[in-house]
Amino acid sequence: MNFFTKEVKIALVAIVGIVVLFFGLHFLKGMPVFSTDKVYYASFKDINGLSSSNPIYADGYQVGNVKSIIYDYNKSGRVLVEFQVDNDLRIPQGSSAEIVSDLMGNIKMNLLLANNPRERVEPGDTIQGNLDAGLMGSVQSLVPAVAAMLPKVDSILSSVNMLLADPALRASLHNIQTISSNLAVTSAGLNRLVAEANGKVPGILSKADYAMGKAGSTLNNADRLSANLAQLDVAQTLAKVDRTLDNVESVTRQLNSPNGSLGLLMRDPGLYNNMNNTVRSADSLLTDLKKHPKRYVHFSLFGKKDK
Repeated sequence: MNFFTKEVKIALVAIVGIVVLFFGLHFLKGMPVFSTDKVYYASFKDINGLSSSNPIYADGYQVGNVKSIIYDYNKSGRVLVEFQVDNDLRIPQGSSAEIVSDLMGNIKMNLLLANNPRERVEPGDTIQGNLDAGLMGSVQSLVPAVAAMLPKVDSILSSVNMLLADPALRASLHNIQTISSNLAVTSAGLNRLVAEANGKVPGILSKADYAMGKAGSTLNNADRLSANLAQLDVAQTLAKVDRTLDNVESVTRQLNSPNGSLGLLMRDPGLYNNMNNTVRSADSLLTDLKKHPKRYVHFSLFGKKDK
């Protein structure tokens, strides 16, 4: 009798398929099929959607996976997470675990290794677990504050709408536009003035250079004059001036003296009258000479004299 009948072959294929499916599912979940990794437990109050096969990280490096999740009915509100890590990993005593979720909804568990090189957690022991909500938790914590601020924001928006509806604001904006236009015109005028000033700057600079040259020549002349004055014998010049003043004083004294000729000429009225009479007589003689020149000068061929 043949043992490998058609029914036996079908049963063997089904068993092999189930085994392959089981190990394939474990492999697809990232869980090792034949593993000798160490198993530990972590106690959480809330696992925030953590499930089997989620990765376990230590210092940013994946060291294992979550094996299973067990609800502890003896301690209500506590959940035990069974996880396995690499056989070479040593978990120091005092380490803890935390569950982290990102914005994409991916959940992982981090091992927070303590700095305790002497003592370590033995396989099968339980460590304390915490929940780190991450950025989403921070956002959730802000929700009450945002909700409390919404009425104030609504009030502020209402006030802003009332302010925008005020005609005075429109008038002010129109005035601002007018002022801006005037400023633009003024700026254009200033630009033209600056351009004209820039065009005149070379001429002004040339005139300034010419004036500086003149000032330099004047300073040179002043320097030469100062040098010439320094070379003069001031004491000798003053002595000459003193002698000249003495001579002038002597002449003045002689003029004022009644004994000198000049003094008599200036002070004697008789001499003045005689000189005046002499001048009048000379004037009369000249007048008569002009009227009767023949009385004084005559020529006659026959020796006759007119009287």
